[in-house]
Amino acid sequence: MAKVATSLTLDADVKKEAQELFSDLGLDLSTAVGIFLRQSVREQRIPFDVKRETPNAETVAAIQEVKDMEAHPERYKGYSSFGELMKEVAADA
Repeated sequence: MAKVATSLTLDADVKKEAQELFSDLGLDLSTAVGIFLRQSVREQRIPFDVKRETPNAETVAAIQEVKDMEAHPERYKGYSSFGELMKEVAADA
């Protein structure tokens, strides 16, 4: 099987961590990438689940609050400017 050189752009920290992991497994980065590609071709898909992270409870609550603000703006105080908001924040401090 002929081999070809391929250039990849990676996050430096991720590359370093991956190289350390693969080294512990007795592999180099090139071999590990090759394994990933062969498995992808074999399965005709990315060989693991790719999905969004499930937001934590605080994020879910923030999303719900924004939806509620959009649905019922009359329940929430508004500001005509950022300066007005900052005055109130400073007064409460």
